[in-house]
Amino acid sequence: MQINASLISGLERLARLKLDDAEREKLTADLQRFLDMVDKLRELDTTGVEPLVYLNEEAEALRDDVIANQLPRTEALQNAPRHDGQFFRVPKMIH
Repeated sequence: MQINASLISGLERLARLKLDDAEREKLTADLQRFLDMVDKLRELDTTGVEPLVYLNEEAEALRDDVIANQLPRTEALQNAPRHDGQFFRVPKMIH
């Protein structure tokens, strides 16, 4: 896969970015290097290699979730630009 101007333009639009020419060139080079690295990894023969789940044999130490230091709802909503008295109101982000 080749990274080209139309792909960068599409990514710019999707990410809602406005890049200048220097930033586009840097992003193009970075993405191309990333894809080259992935292609190099694809050359490796991983037949018979088990997927790595953990880096070590020890299980991850988890802590219990404890509710602490809660603000009353009225205080939490006090500085919110928009709320309905119970929840924060935010703009819809899904198109």
